[in-house]
Amino acid sequence: MTDTDSEAPATRGRSRKYTQVLGLINQAAIEVFASEGLAGASTQAIADKAGLSKAQLHYYIESKEALYRQVLQDILTDWIVVFGFSDEAFGPRKVLGDLIQRKMMFSFEHPLRSRIFTAEMMRGAPVINSMMDTSKQRTDQAAAVIQNWMNQGLMDKADPMLVLFHIWAVTQFYADHATQAAYYRNTAQQGDDKDRRYLIEQVTEFLLKGAGVK
Repeated sequence: MTDTDSEAPATRGRSRKYTQVLGLINQAAIEVFASEGLAGASTQAIADKAGLSKAQLHYYIESKEALYRQVLQDILTDWIVVFGFSDEAFGPRKVLGDLIQRKMMFSFEHPLRSRIFTAEMMRGAPVINSMMDTSKQRTDQAAAVIQNWMNQGLMDKADPMLVLFHIWAVTQFYADHATQAAYYRNTAQQGDDKDRRYLIEQVTEFLLKGAGVK
């Protein structure tokens, strides 16, 4: 056995532990930023949530602000996938329906990430603004696809960007106002699979009808 062979398992073990700790820190940061915002969050609170000392936390991160930027970047990366359009040739009912379902599921499964994004936007997007070029390009492309469908008579004529805004607004409600929705509907806040399917069906039909999808 060579020295390299004997060191490899230990190196892999350290790498795996490092990745696991980063995952704990990321989840702790999401929880703290979602409840306290950037200004109210502290590295001590994040360390406590992650089960680390403050000194241990700072071994893994540069600063609270850098960690916040990374969380926002991860959210944007996820949303580029969520908001991605499938083949335009499938038509608006299929493509927009799939988009609505993905966004609703993201709201159900990752409400804290959605709330962090909303809070950042309500502050005027001071941090995330510099990261949004790719998201803006994808949104412009999606609006162009919707415009093409309108030109083909597959949807009612409207401002395609506003169609996207309406989809975002309605689906985002189920993340930002999950507690309110559950209270008035007398359901568990996250809902079970049956309730989620029901909401997705209702929201999808409502939005597609509102957009005049044929």
